[in-house]
Amino acid sequence: MNFQDYFTLSNGMKLPCMGFGTYNPDNGADNKKIILDAIDAGYRYFDTASLYETERDLGNAIIESGIDRKDLIIATKVWIDEMGYEETLAAFDRSLNRLQMDYVDFYLIHWPRQNEKDTDWKERDHETYRAMCELKKQGKIKGLGLSNFLPHHLEPLWDAFEEKPLVDQLELHIGHSQENALNYCREHDILAQAWSPLGRNKVLNNEIIKDIAAKYKRTTAELCIRYLLQKGIFPIVKSSTRERMLSNMKILEFELKKEDMQLLDCMPQTLWLGEHPDFSIPKKGSNLNQ
Repeated sequence: MNFQDYFTLSNGMKLPCMGFGTYNPDNGADNKKIILDAIDAGYRYFDTASLYETERDLGNAIIESGIDRKDLIIATKVWIDEMGYEETLAAFDRSLNRLQMDYVDFYLIHWPRQNEKDTDWKERDHETYRAMCELKKQGKIKGLGLSNFLPHHLEPLWDAFEEKPLVDQLELHIGHSQENALNYCREHDILAQAWSPLGRNKVLNNEIIKDIAAKYKRTTAELCIRYLLQKGIFPIVKSSTRERMLSNMKILEFELKKEDMQLLDCMPQTLWLGEHPDFSIPKKGSNLNQ
């Protein structure tokens, strides 16, 4: 198994076994340095969003790193207040300018609905996705994606466009497996990507998870990430320390036994983080998708 050549998407694009998330809620954190450390540690897939306000830091870090752009995979997202056909085209240009790039590998709709009472979300998603398809035709996007889209959000787009989404970012971790959405993605050749694969660290102190990790002589974080990988899910990890960045990469050094995977699959669904695309849409400033 190769860390840098693990997943093959339905269009032939190849992805490493995990991505690095750039959302950072700590105002004092040096985002550019964190990203530079991640590049130096070997990460090549970077996830950002207009809402995270880290696109500029990511672009500057890549330039400073000296890594060839073609050797990196960059994903960013359009936020709910930027959606619509013309609005998305303008938002994408702003993202490119901040990233200092002429294309991105993936462009995603961040959330399917603006709020719980949004009755026009289908039309808005349609127009946003139409703009993304146009940008792909222009060569500015290599692959289209979605984030926090459940099957009933995906269906309207699936029926309306020939250009299919390649990835869907969901809250996926032990204790919140979303099997219905995950199975839908598998059936339609959409790679499920896990945001907050550690459940914002809530999962790490679970006694069952600690016991299983100890059996393999691994950290609980390594166990959680390995669990997702064995389910065919692409984890998007986040760390501010080089030690943890490197630790995350050890997931290819071991494999969880069938009985342990089954036990983790059956963990009580009690670790949901409280954000839902229909009922509890996050506001700016919350811990979005990390």
